[in-house]
Amino acid sequence: MTEIRHIVFDIGKVLIHYDPEIPFRRIIADDRRRAWFLSEVCSPQWNVEQDRGRNWQDAEMELIDRFPDEADNIRAFRQNWNEMVPYAYERSVAILQQLLSDGHDVTMLTNFASDTFREAQAKYPFLVASRGVTVSGDIGIIKPDPAIYARHTKDFGLEAAATLFIDDSEKNVIAAREFGWSAVLFEDAEGLVRDLSDRGIAVD
Repeated sequence: MTEIRHIVFDIGKVLIHYDPEIPFRRIIADDRRRAWFLSEVCSPQWNVEQDRGRNWQDAEMELIDRFPDEADNIRAFRQNWNEMVPYAYERSVAILQQLLSDGHDVTMLTNFASDTFREAQAKYPFLVASRGVTVSGDIGIIKPDPAIYARHTKDFGLEAAATLFIDDSEKNVIAAREFGWSAVLFEDAEGLVRDLSDRGIAVD
């Protein structure tokens, strides 16, 4: 096994919690109607296009044209986005910070809209602590497209075989491995400690 010299963190559901249900439990109190809205209107498939770089105004208008009666709720998604990222995973952040303090080369690679990512950085200062970050919304490419791994590798001068990627999505982990990185599926912080230890990287 090649020595790991570069560690790449995903962000959502690895370092910070994300859940659009949180504000919408207040906005749409009925469980069945809320489930329909978040699966059929402001769906994950719709939201990922903002991660790919589509601006929010265009995103909202596309839905409002199709669901005019839901206009206020559609706009509420962006307006209440901050509530969807209510806390960081303290143990994961502690691991990140120890890796940095121990001198490891750490970067981040995330599917995130450009503007909301800057809000997240302002809310969670550890998101500016690594050597740098590739944000999908900035470059118009999203995981698991192999091009985003190639772009991150090139931009940060990584050696693919010496790179470890940490992500909560199995498809993103598989794509990273196919690109040539080592990659682990994040399930919890203690599992991450074990995965790092297996690769000769000790954290408390």
